[in-house]
Amino acid sequence: MVGPILEMTLIPEEELRRATIPIFFDMMQCEHKLSAHFQKFENEIILKLDHEVEGGGGDERYMELLETILLECAVEHPLLRPEVEHFVDLVKGLLVRLLDYRTVMSDDSRNNRMSCTVNLLNFYKDINREGMYIR
Repeated sequence: MVGPILEMTLIPEEELRRATIPIFFDMMQCEHKLSAHFQKFENEIILKLDHEVEGGGGDERYMELLETILLECAVEHPLLRPEVEHFVDLVKGLLVRLLDYRTVMSDDSRNNRMSCTVNLLNFYKDINREGMYIR
């Protein structure tokens, strides 16, 4: 279910993004109520975001809106707030690296491409997602 909603939020239309990003918070809440965390949601976002950004989705504005909207939603939910803040930091870190990676893939500089690749792989290692190396 995460994939189609993620695709919709990545469409570069501000009002659509504002209307659909809060659905992510609802998904986090639902999973958190069932299992006291939203690890499955987080894993799916990370996996699908990598694919979508590589395909041309996402931009700086998306990253800003995602952060602002999710943190605003979390204000009214103090028990969930720390986990949402962690999730936002994680996704922002990933988006920064993925957007850099996408940008340098058309760069002639092999060193720039290699540097971005290493940064992305190190990020996946740091967040214990070594399985993303295979991708």
